[in-house]
Amino acid sequence: MAELSLSVGFIGVGAMGGSIAAGLCRSGTLDGAQLRVCDLDSERVATLEREYGMTGFASAAELVASEPDALVLAVKPQVLFSTLEGVAQALDGRLVVSIAAGVTIAQLEAALPTSRVVRVMPNLPVAVLSGATAIAQGSRANEQDVELVRQLFCALGSARVMREDQLDAAGVVSGCGPAFFALFVDELTRAGISAGLPAPDCREMLLSTMRGVATQLLDSGDHPRAYMERVSSPGGTTIEALKAMEASLFWAAEDAVQAALERTAELAGR
Repeated sequence: MAELSLSVGFIGVGAMGGSIAAGLCRSGTLDGAQLRVCDLDSERVATLEREYGMTGFASAAELVASEPDALVLAVKPQVLFSTLEGVAQALDGRLVVSIAAGVTIAQLEAALPTSRVVRVMPNLPVAVLSGATAIAQGSRANEQDVELVRQLFCALGSARVMREDQLDAAGVVSGCGPAFFALFVDELTRAGISAGLPAPDCREMLLSTMRGVATQLLDSGDHPRAYMERVSSPGGTTIEALKAMEASLFWAAEDAVQAALERTAELAGR
C-alpha cells in the first residue's frame, strides 16, 4: 500500500526522472497507478508502464490535462522553457517541482506565474534509494508543499531543505559526486594494477571497500576525519599514503567543484 495519497506527473523520464519515478514505486511511497509520465522517448514511457503500472501520455499537454496533484519537470535546462510554453497556463496554482540544474526559482516563477514552485537537485543514486537531494522553496510554495517534496525525496535517500543560493553547490557536490567517486575508484584501480594487482580483483576489492566505508560512516555518524584517524596507525602506511595524497586531492576537488559551478551558470544563461 502506498504511503502517500496523491498523484504525481513527470515530464521527462530519462536517467534522472525515470529513476525518481521508479524509486518512488520501489520504496512503496507511491503506487504505479499514482504516477503519470511522458517523454519524447516513447520506449522509456512504455517500460515504466510495463514494469510499474504507471500511466503514460504522448505529450506534456496531455499529461498536464490529467491534473496530477504535483508535477515534476525532469527535462534538460536547454529545453525546459520551450516545454513549458504549451502547458504553463494549465498549471495555474499547481505544485511544480523542477530538477533542472541552474534554472533559478525566479526564472521558473516567471514562466509559471501562478504555480507553486519548489526547486530540487537530486543525484543518480536515487535509482537505488540511496540518493542525495537538496530542496529550495519558491516564493509561492507553502510549508506543506516543501514537506511533501521532502517526504518524496527522503524515500529515495537523503533530502535536505536549504536556501536557493546553496542549491547549485549542493547540486554539484551531490550530483557530480557519484562520478567523482567512480573516478577515484578507477584511479586507485589503475594504481593497484601498476603495483601488480589483477584489474578485476583490485576493482572488486575497492568497490566493496567503498560500500563498507559509506555504511560505517552512515551508521556511526563519525566525521570522515575521525574515521581516517581510526584507520591510521601511528607511523604506519596509511598515514604516509594520506600525506602523499591529501594536498593534491583537495585542490583537485576544489577545481572540479568550481568548474562544474561555472558550467551550471553557463547552462542557465547566467
